[in-house]
Amino acid sequence: MNKREEARHLMLEALVTAPPASLFNDPIEYIFADHFRQRTLCSALNQIAEAEMIDVELAEAALEFLQKEFGPHVLDEEEDLFPLLRLRAEAEDDINRVLDQLSEEHAADEADANRIIALLEQLLRSGDLSVIDEEATELLARFAANERQHLIVENAIVLPLARARLSEADKQKLGKRMAARRGLTSYG
Repeated sequence: MNKREEARHLMLEALVTAPPASLFNDPIEYIFADHFRQRTLCSALNQIAEAEMIDVELAEAALEFLQKEFGPHVLDEEEDLFPLLRLRAEAEDDINRVLDQLSEEHAADEADANRIIALLEQLLRSGDLSVIDEEATELLARFAANERQHLIVENAIVLPLARARLSEADKQKLGKRMAARRGLTSYG
């Protein structure tokens, strides 16, 4: 297998393989691991946008990730992590502005993700695997760029603060809610 094929294989593997359920015991690490998968999604979308012919397997993996994984991750943050951080942060953390901005970005990302889902479904259904149009290319590129910037802020500011401020009880509660969102009641 050459380097390009190996990179493609690793990308597909990352998109279709969720972090181990045992990481719900350390939910901040689960979120961090999921961020790696989101960065992989961004790379996949860039490749789809730039390809001469659509890679069906990559498009299917990106579509499945957006349909099944992206939404629960956003809910993990919006419904659980961010409220816990707002509750536990100290005044000098000045985190509310950052969390408000991230919430606005989540809403914009969700709208773009829904458009990308529709686009990928249509491409795969039609069987026309030629180059996608300029508007679709811009959508994929914008989503990938916005998501990468979003992940930088979360990995550099939000997750370190969560590690510092959340109690063990907070982390247990967060992990249970994240697991339940994915239909898991036991995760060792």
